[in-house]
Amino acid sequence: MPMDPDWLPFHPNPSKPTFRPPPGAVDAHCHVFGPEAEFPYAPQRKYTPCDASKRQLYALRDFLGFERNVVVQATCHGNDNQAMVDALVHSNGKARGIASVTKDITDTDLETMHRAGVRGTRFNFVKRLVDFTPKEVLNEIAARIAPLGWQIVIYFEAPDLPELESFFTGLPTTVVVDHMGRPDVGKPVEGPEFQRFVRLMAEHENIWSKVTCPERLSLSGPPDYDDVVPFARHLVERFPDRVIWGTDWPHPNMKTHMPDDGKLVDFIPRIATTAEAQRKLLVDNPMRLYWPEAASAN
Repeated sequence: MPMDPDWLPFHPNPSKPTFRPPPGAVDAHCHVFGPEAEFPYAPQRKYTPCDASKRQLYALRDFLGFERNVVVQATCHGNDNQAMVDALVHSNGKARGIASVTKDITDTDLETMHRAGVRGTRFNFVKRLVDFTPKEVLNEIAARIAPLGWQIVIYFEAPDLPELESFFTGLPTTVVVDHMGRPDVGKPVEGPEFQRFVRLMAEHENIWSKVTCPERLSLSGPPDYDDVVPFARHLVERFPDRVIWGTDWPHPNMKTHMPDDGKLVDFIPRIATTAEAQRKLLVDNPMRLYWPEAASAN
């Protein structure tokens, strides 16, 4: 089946970034789509993307100067994690994964995914992307994955935080927020909406944030995404040990423009302005989350 007519395929020739990531850097948020002929998309999906294979993802990783990936299950694949797990299996230990699971998943399946490199599950609250899952079901899933030491990745939009906050703070494991909780960057950093999210992180040390996706959040647009810089920099400076970064390749559901991944890498030193902050953001923090056995050995 062809991709949606308004879908933008990923950038075919990204620029070489000027910024050189430190050795061991991790692209901690990216996806694989299909290929559909090998890993069919879910019948209940909200969109049909372009194919974006593990081979293309790992070639981009090398080109941009990263060493590892965290592959997040794409909603177009629903709860069938085969494409994501296949990417992990063929990564030579250089990738970890975030799955999408239901309460009916077996212990054997969880253990199999853990051995493949899965280290978390994702709860998506963005209504235009997924159908609502009752919170009691999500709590059952959280209880199932917590003994494995898995994290929970949460995706929501800033206006929905007040109704979701008590649920998030009750989760029994590390919680990682996608894309800074999707703030409205037309509002001030010090305004009540974004500061509610900052307060959430300040009061709960198990909550982390991905300072990702300026291309999704910006109102001023490419290539600089200037209006997103203050929000991401605020989190990096306030919570230097609980932030991570990723490309979001191949950038699902982008409707207006497709970002140049090299330019996204050059965004990093604008939000993490020192070598120490860059190392924590790109190496130390994601290694503690996804490769703790390697991080503790160093």
